[in-house]
Amino acid sequence: MIAIKVFFRFLKKEGVVNSDLACYFETPKIWQLVPEVLQIEEIDCLLRQPKADDALGARDLAILELMYATGMRVSELCGLNLNDLSDTFVKVRGKGAKERMIPVGKKAIAAVDFYLIHYRGESDVENGPLFVSRTGKRIDRLTVWKQIKMYAKKAGITKDISPHTLRHSFATHLLEKGADLRLIQRSSMASLCSIRK
Repeated sequence: MIAIKVFFRFLKKEGVVNSDLACYFETPKIWQLVPEVLQIEEIDCLLRQPKADDALGARDLAILELMYATGMRVSELCGLNLNDLSDTFVKVRGKGAKERMIPVGKKAIAAVDFYLIHYRGESDVENGPLFVSRTGKRIDRLTVWKQIKMYAKKAGITKDISPHTLRHSFATHLLEKGADLRLIQRSSMASLCSIRK
């Protein structure tokens, strides 16, 4: 369409046509791929992959549980600090530095608590990052992406998934359970129907 529009502009400029006919053409919207959605059985299989018998496995299980329980973005997860999580809610800072409180189910809270109690020492700063890398620094988006890819492969999931897949699956599963679309879009009621209590 761009080539045709430029061509008609050229024809008018050269005097071949009297008017630019391309102005009557509708430009189609760019088609967007719908993200992959994991079935609940696939989610369960994915969440069984991290083994909580070492620090990285416990951390990764907590990350996967928390992402699926809340539908938060990977950047929001990476930005979480220790005191952003309570027994029922997580405080996230989203786009435009807007803060919101998201309810969290018991399984996600239990996974995070296990990680903190068994693998994060008292030497950690009081309000440091919630999830850390092997070197003790705040975890980054690339690390989360790589871990999700690795666990998906171990689970035998052939779909091309990413951290956003968990967010999209979370929203889809809430819709399937009867949650209101407008509330999901506000992304502030993640546990309204608590997918993983």
